[in-house]
Amino acid sequence: MVYVVAEIGVNWDGDFKLAKEMMENAKKCGCDAVKFQSYNPDSVKEHPKYLKLRKTTISEENIGTIDQFARETGIEWFATPMYLDAVDLLEPYVKKFKIRVADGRKLFQNNESKLLDKVLNTNKDVIISVEKSPKSLSLFNNPKISWLYCVSKYPCSFSDLDFREIRDFNGYSNHCPNILAPLIAVILGAKIIEVHITSDKTKDFVDNPVSFDYNELNNLLKFIRESEKIKR
Repeated sequence: MVYVVAEIGVNWDGDFKLAKEMMENAKKCGCDAVKFQSYNPDSVKEHPKYLKLRKTTISEENIGTIDQFARETGIEWFATPMYLDAVDLLEPYVKKFKIRVADGRKLFQNNESKLLDKVLNTNKDVIISVEKSPKSLSLFNNPKISWLYCVSKYPCSFSDLDFREIRDFNGYSNHCPNILAPLIAVILGAKIIEVHITSDKTKDFVDNPVSFDYNELNNLLKFIRESEKIKR
């Protein structure tokens, strides 16, 4: 079955009640996991919504609560570490890590990443978003790594997507506001799908321009599961 990740990311806005609601709706819709982000001030200091982002990072102060919510909801959770110490923070709680496209891009520049090296040293599974085929990378056949095709443009349109090399990837990370984009990736063979979700598109949540609301998420999961039946 396709492994579907609901990216809560920064859209929980530092509100624990909302974080649990988003987990519960992701579970209800049929997602396999939810994902957050862990960064320090230096990671996001240039972002125009820096003050909002500070509230949403997975930290020593909130990680226990987030983990408890996930266990109560019955859904897996993991996160994207954006600095080295975040790996140590997350490691006792998660089964896998996610490497964002900005860090995945570095692999094509010098074929190395201190952050990725530290993640791999945990011996846990790693999901890496990249913009082009990873076949040329020395890590391409590493059994602990799953590669996601991702266009980093925020948001991107259908014309920005190029699925011709999708079979070089294990899945697709979505920044397109149309649910057809991840569905097409599944039809073409993607086994992992990552989509951003939101509780309310009218709010000023940072990732809302690339996020699906609960109704869209529910419809997407129905289409994905139906496509799996057809393939069988």
